[in-house]
Amino acid sequence: MNAPYHDRPQSSTGWTNPTVGMGADILDRMERAVAKVRERLLRATAALNRIGVPYAVIGGNAVASWVATIDEGAVRTTRDVDLLVRRADLPAITAALEEAGFVGGELLDVVMFRDGPDGKPSEAVHLLFAGEKARPDHLLAAPEIQTVDDPENYRVIALASLVEMKLLSNRDKDRTHLRDLIGVGLVDAAWLPRLPPVLAERLQALLDTPDG
Repeated sequence: MNAPYHDRPQSSTGWTNPTVGMGADILDRMERAVAKVRERLLRATAALNRIGVPYAVIGGNAVASWVATIDEGAVRTTRDVDLLVRRADLPAITAALEEAGFVGGELLDVVMFRDGPDGKPSEAVHLLFAGEKARPDHLLAAPEIQTVDDPENYRVIALASLVEMKLLSNRDKDRTHLRDLIGVGLVDAAWLPRLPPVLAERLQALLDTPDG
């Protein structure tokens, strides 16, 4: 007869080993991680608001903003800040973000602004350009900048454009974000006729597999 689970010796390489080392401050660290992304988002968008250039918050923060309009409990956190801008505005954007404490650069053809000299690329402000393909393999260019105003005074990309961008990118996390929008009822089968056929096919696949 097998011993009860709690009486069994635990392997040093077992999955329980890393968990017992978690400190009492783990919830504080989780909250700080979310707060840092929010602060970075607000600081970056405030800088662009001051100079009056068009931009749209895209990516995970845009998905979270839209999902929160229906169900704040369904909001998913994200690490970085993604913005859709116009390439012609890049010099002004660079000056504004660097004045706000960000450090500009480029990595793997992505224009980004790290949060200070020691900022991580994965937690940076990443720029995508309206009317340009975000990646060479994308079927279509990124949409033009169409936004709605968030109550915290930043501009979020319109839902139709957000859905199109997520379908174009079609990575695992993009499909997860789309399932979040589907899950709260913001996206459904009524969207299919509005999309190019290949994007409609991708959306249909997500509608058919809501749990992944």
